[in-house]
Amino acid sequence: MQEDFDIAQYLTDGVERIVKDILRASLRDPRESLFMARFAKAVGEATKRRSANEEKGVHVPPFLIASITSSCNLHCAGCYSRANHATEDCAPQRQLTAEQWESIFAQAENLGISFILLAGGEPLLRYDVMEVAGKHSDILFPIFTNGTFLGESCCQLLDRCRNLIPIISIEGDRELTDARRGEGVYGKITANMEQLQKQGLLFGCSITVTTENLNDVLSDSFVNALSERGCKAMFFIEFVPVTEEAQHLAPGDAEREIIWAGIDRLRREYPEMVFVSFPGDEKSSGGCLAAGRGFFHINSHGGAEPCPFSPYSDINVAETSLKEALNSGLFTALRDNGYLLEDHAGGCVLYEKRMLVEKLI
Repeated sequence: MQEDFDIAQYLTDGVERIVKDILRASLRDPRESLFMARFAKAVGEATKRRSANEEKGVHVPPFLIASITSSCNLHCAGCYSRANHATEDCAPQRQLTAEQWESIFAQAENLGISFILLAGGEPLLRYDVMEVAGKHSDILFPIFTNGTFLGESCCQLLDRCRNLIPIISIEGDRELTDARRGEGVYGKITANMEQLQKQGLLFGCSITVTTENLNDVLSDSFVNALSERGCKAMFFIEFVPVTEEAQHLAPGDAEREIIWAGIDRLRREYPEMVFVSFPGDEKSSGGCLAAGRGFFHINSHGGAEPCPFSPYSDINVAETSLKEALNSGLFTALRDNGYLLEDHAGGCVLYEKRMLVEKLI
């Protein structure tokens, strides 16, 4: 990493760009644009809180990923969460309560965290946590969902709480989506997208980018089809292999160049939509942003982990504060010893160095 790289400024600039993009995407809906204008002001206040913490020597990232349940109704091919045994058909009793998640959200707000990505398992199985999140209107909660539970009661909650934005997983066309997520899933989620559009609710889509669907998901035909259904944001997430058999699906350097160039083009040609790449160009961000540099992960039973792809933890937020978790021994070792800045073959630097991470614990 270059010595003059300013991680705090890099993240602040990134947050401001995302907020501006979402504001632009919501201009045609008065209720949505009014909420986003208020949220933009809240982001400014959160930035001040993070800056104040930075001056005290405490780096607070603007993003948190919260896996609020370990239960899921689908068995998607190559799912990293099931491969890591973080997701099961039925959730265990030890997962955090809605009250505990409410405490975490309140602490995050006080620290200056502006975005909490709700994940799982399938997060919409935790309607109680959704209701709690909706009360924290100064935080935007993108809900990374498989889209199969977007029924009437859920839409009513989304209409009432505009800070909850569903991000529906899709792999490309019907054939690609059903091949990974199960027969009939494509038809169900596209019907739910059309219902969201009919009710004037902002939503986005999440695409796991592999070597097999790369060209399809960056194509105008795919983006236009989603745009016509009302999609306003697209998250392109690089596939991280968790088995040797899936290694060939992970984008390499050549494929990443195609992804970055494709997203740059889409941002120019579809200004009414938001396009986000994860992990994105780690070189331009001074290395991996996990372990609290740019974000961190809380699993369903409270373990603070570097990221969902690196499910290792030495501290639990059910027993300590979010601020203390940010400076856990594991997170500090990963940040201070340069492990997040090293070159790697592809996918995820921490997954590639998982044996080292285990030794740190």
